[in-house]
Amino acid sequence: MKPAFLVVMIKELRETFRDKRTLGLLALFTFMYPVMLGYLLNQSIDRATKPERDGVKVAVIGSSKAPTLMAQLKQRNVTIVDTAPLDETAIGELLRTQKYPVVLRLSDKFTENYAAMRPARVELWYDSADENYSQRREVEEVLDAYGANVASARLLAHGVSPATLAPIQVQRFDTGTNASRSAGFIGSILGILFLPAFICGMSTAVDITAGERERRSMEVLMAQPARAWELVAGKWLTAGLLAIVGVSLELALAHGILSWLPLEEIGMSWALTWADLALVCFASIPLCLFAGGMQIALAMNAKSFKEAQSVLSIAILVPLLPGVAISMMEIKTASWMYLVPMLSNQTLLREMAKGVDIGVWPVAMTFLSSALAAAIAVGFASWRMKSERYVLSV
Repeated sequence: MKPAFLVVMIKELRETFRDKRTLGLLALFTFMYPVMLGYLLNQSIDRATKPERDGVKVAVIGSSKAPTLMAQLKQRNVTIVDTAPLDETAIGELLRTQKYPVVLRLSDKFTENYAAMRPARVELWYDSADENYSQRREVEEVLDAYGANVASARLLAHGVSPATLAPIQVQRFDTGTNASRSAGFIGSILGILFLPAFICGMSTAVDITAGERERRSMEVLMAQPARAWELVAGKWLTAGLLAIVGVSLELALAHGILSWLPLEEIGMSWALTWADLALVCFASIPLCLFAGGMQIALAMNAKSFKEAQSVLSIAILVPLLPGVAISMMEIKTASWMYLVPMLSNQTLLREMAKGVDIGVWPVAMTFLSSALAAAIAVGFASWRMKSERYVLSV
């Protein structure tokens, strides 16, 4: 004979699976964020690698006045398009077509000023609303290098060493890895991957508590030979199981997408393996159970189905607040973070994504903190189930 709480869980799961529309919306939510995240990252990678891959096409007005500069631009894979003289309005219209990321216009006295060793003006026109920042930066680097080379040559011609203008030489050494540089991104954005823990079981938690009470089917269920904690445990495991499936699927899909993307092109990396991901999913089980227990307890305490929906819609935002606050305040990782449900999972994922060995203790604290919170929520719900005021919606 099956335990009473398993019978209740199977009964609630069967009723949940009958609602195909709700399950479809939950699946859409679970898959939507990883796919959207992968698409946005792929667009960023495409924009970052476009200058190197396709080159940069620049419209130049008066290119014949600076042949050396044009040669250096061509060496950096910049295609020069000689353009007839244009006024300011015409240049603005040309940039708005987004055919060229920048327009270079050499002043009429460029050759004269250059020969006289006076500043020769080169106008760099661009549209700051255009997303082709990397292409514009490529042209700016060539202009800076060209100016530095000309200045050095002129100093040498006058018997002055160019080193005179650089009394201090700064050497920069970056010890950060791609994984550590992407840790902040992972902590602030990928923390949303744990949101299905509070989304996937919410509708079911409301329906099997406040919904059953309004349909008067709760009285029939409580008349069965089962104790209050067994009824609550069955409903709690139903909501928790849906949350576990949602979080696991979302993490697996995000891991597959991020492992496939060439994140190294934008100075990032995804250092997790499938074994690491399995550990993260395992540590997330208590979070899912806590979410199910909290939702069951709150929905049971609501006086109507609509009130339960409203309360849970607000409650799912509360676990996100610590993670958002930590990201905005840029607080360094501390041990206490592993004691806060949801924040502990985000912190664990961020630290594991750095590719370092975090040890057993952070995983244990992440697991136990949510497990304790789940036990408290289920205990409260069991106490509430024993009350006749709950059944009578008082």
